[in-house]
Amino acid sequence: LEAKGISYRKQLLILFISKALYYFYTVGIPVLFIGITWWYVLIGFVVMHFISGLSLALIFQPAHVIEETNFPLPDPTGNMENDWAVHQMYTTANFAPKSRIFSWFIGGLNYQVEHHLFPSICHIHYRKLSKIVKATAKEFNLPYHEKSTFLEALLSHTKTLIRLGKPAVTV
Repeated sequence: LEAKGISYRKQLLILFISKALYYFYTVGIPVLFIGITWWYVLIGFVVMHFISGLSLALIFQPAHVIEETNFPLPDPTGNMENDWAVHQMYTTANFAPKSRIFSWFIGGLNYQVEHHLFPSICHIHYRKLSKIVKATAKEFNLPYHEKSTFLEALLSHTKTLIRLGKPAVTV
């Protein structure tokens, strides 16, 4: 942001003001102006953030960290081996593609490959678009990572975390 003319000091000011406003309307207004008991508000605030955080983790982690996805690093000059679109194919995965209710509930984020490749296209088109992307990936010999269920994606994510948590074996 400094390149856009926003100084570090101004960024911090924006951050602190934004946080203060957020806490004021989520905690302050209910307690001060509506008269809800402070600890009811605090419990609601903690529960809301816990559920939101857990939901985000459960949706985004299996879409990026599973057994099949890669974690490429830049070369010594800071360049990546693949271009942006190919990078998305290696590092993202879809899950539960046949579950229309699940897809609706999470806003199409189970089609993470399509979400990354076409961020400005409405998620209602991801299901049909996924067939085209999958065929194109096959045509160009690129990976198209997909787990058939959400549970399968969570299990693959768990296995990957266990593998990544083990110390590296040196020879």
